[in-house]
Amino acid sequence: MDFDLIYQTYFRDVYLYVCSLSADGHIAEEITQEAFVRALKSLDRFDGRKDIRAWLFTIAKNTYYTHCRRQKLFRESGPQAELPDPQPDLTERLADQETAFRIHQYLHQMKEPYKEVFSLRVFGELPFEKIAALFGRSPGWARVVFYRAKVQIREYMMEVLRDE
Repeated sequence: MDFDLIYQTYFRDVYLYVCSLSADGHIAEEITQEAFVRALKSLDRFDGRKDIRAWLFTIAKNTYYTHCRRQKLFRESGPQAELPDPQPDLTERLADQETAFRIHQYLHQMKEPYKEVFSLRVFGELPFEKIAALFGRSPGWARVVFYRAKVQIREYMMEVLRDE
């Protein structure tokens, strides 16, 4: 087998596949290069019965997972610096009782469907698909309504904090 031809033919496909896994072009390029090095080393073990592209994708996926494990080990062994979240998540705010009470007050005043979609998602812990089914709408609609409700609550809470 001509490895140069394999490399030229499949590099882009493997690179795009790794990009879909990593969402980072630089990491994808490194992983793709490493995957082809591994493929070259084990080319004699490729029997040719399967699609070579699928074989390369498997090597690339395993190389990516190895990279992720290495990164995790490296990060865990380094110093752990706790950085405060500049804008705490909405669920963290609900933990504070006073803030939760204010959010409930505002939630009581919200217009429909924002009020109900937010309540079903946060308090009922329903997935967007079930919320959408209740309203006879699409899951995308439920996601958008939930997001807009969160934005309304966040703006209200920012206003309350400014007034204090």
